[in-house]
Amino acid sequence: MPPPGENDLLIIGPGVLGRMVAERWRQAHPGCQIYGQTMTTNHHDELIKLGIIPSLRDSKRVHRFPYVIFCAPPSQTVDYPGDVRSAALNWNGEGSFLFTSSTAIYDCNDNGSCDEESAIVPIGRSPRTDVLLKAEIAVLEAAGCVLRLAGLYHSVKGAHVYWLEKGTVDARPDHILNLIHYEDAASLSVLILKKHLRSRIFLGCDNHPLSRQEIMDLVARSGKFTKKFECFTGKNDPLGKKLNNSKTRDELGWVPKHASFAQFLGLSD
Repeated sequence: MPPPGENDLLIIGPGVLGRMVAERWRQAHPGCQIYGQTMTTNHHDELIKLGIIPSLRDSKRVHRFPYVIFCAPPSQTVDYPGDVRSAALNWNGEGSFLFTSSTAIYDCNDNGSCDEESAIVPIGRSPRTDVLLKAEIAVLEAAGCVLRLAGLYHSVKGAHVYWLEKGTVDARPDHILNLIHYEDAASLSVLILKKHLRSRIFLGCDNHPLSRQEIMDLVARSGKFTKKFECFTGKNDPLGKKLNNSKTRDELGWVPKHASFAQFLGLSD
């Protein structure tokens, strides 16, 4: 492999989000090379067709990259923070290193308000959040940036699709959720990568929190789905949070294409 060019990008975990990032990065930097690191070779043919040069996680790398984004989920590995530390070693320190985390780490479960500076879950309370928090620490120590993303969705992927498939869901209907369309998560990720920032934390959401019931009511009103959702039956599970990322928007000058889930469905809020 030749030495990376000044705008070459390594995507660790080139799934739905990673591929959208690749598409936008290439539009911004024609002629750049984009590499995709995966756990298996299962999707390498797809990546090649998209112009992404695939490799396996354990492959030996001769060169490091000016831009690295880590958007692989924690579900496929036994040492997620370790994988993130290894990813940081693929960065040459010049452009940007970005890790996509989750808003699950904010310590709010009463449907209250929450923003970039709200308290986070302490390490030791939950294995799920421990993994994310330890990964974030590894990124920040390497001078990378963190983007905490709300619930990702598009037309055929997201909580609404899962609930439609189930029909009846054992969860409380008044739990507040926060969303961001995959396209908007990609545009925000690319914008952060371009800024060459160091050890910063940002928040990605559409600023239109909705309860589970409100989401499925919008789905029903839209007329875009053939399946019919029945109901939520839970009563005692935790509530959620109402996220606002105005600080992220103001600093970066970012505006989502899909301002809300209702707008995405062609409905007014």
